[in-house]
Order: sequence, then C-alpha cells, then structure tokens
Amino acid sequence: METNSIFKDNQIANEEMIELLNKRAKGEINFKLIDTREIYEYSDESIDGTDLLYPTTLFHKYIDELNESRDENIILCCQTGNRTEQILEILKRMGFEKVAHLARGIINFSGKTSKNAELPQNIK
Repeated sequence: METNSIFKDNQIANEEMIELLNKRAKGEINFKLIDTREIYEYSDESIDGTDLLYPTTLFHKYIDELNESRDENIILCCQTGNRTEQILEILKRMGFEKVAHLARGIINFSGKTSKNAELPQNIK
C-alpha cells in the first residue's frame, strides 16, 4: 500500500487502517491518528494506537497544534465517519494535503480497540 495513495482519496477502509497501524508498529510508516469524538465516546471505546483526541466541539482550539503537523501524515477517526468527513474538508481548504479519515468510523472498525482507555496526553 502506497502512503500517497491513501491521501489521494482521503478515505481509509477498515482493512487499510489495520494494515497501516501494523506497519506503524513495525516502523514502516508514520502518521498521527486523531480521534475527533467527545471524551465520553473515546472512553467508551477507542482504537489502540490513537495518538490524540481533538473533540469536534473543541476542534477549533487545536488548529494551531494541527498546523504544526501540516507536513505529517494525519488520519482522523470518529464514530461513523460523518464528523471526520466534515473536518477533512475544512483541513483540505486550509491546505492540508496529507490528511485522510477512517471512512466508516470506529463503529465499523474490526481492529484492536480498548474500552476505558487512558486519555491521550493532549487531554490530561
């Protein structure tokens, strides 16, 4: 799987996400996985390997931090893919080129997840 191809469509399927997480664990690829759900949703269930939690209702507060990562590969995820699709369009208008989202969300993700996972560092 070419990294550039996933950012061309801006959508990542379930199987691709699992493969990307496995490749990242082996050091073969690098990206930031950002969950855009609210804290209570993240606590209910989250994808193992999530780097940051930028709740949609507070997303505007993280724009400066996100701008610092503009040249990095960024993958967004939410419950069903609807929120991240909207955020993705905003980021593309802002000039982000290496950004994609988990197309059908966590609800359809069959990879490793955790319930009551520790919140990412940026939330503490």
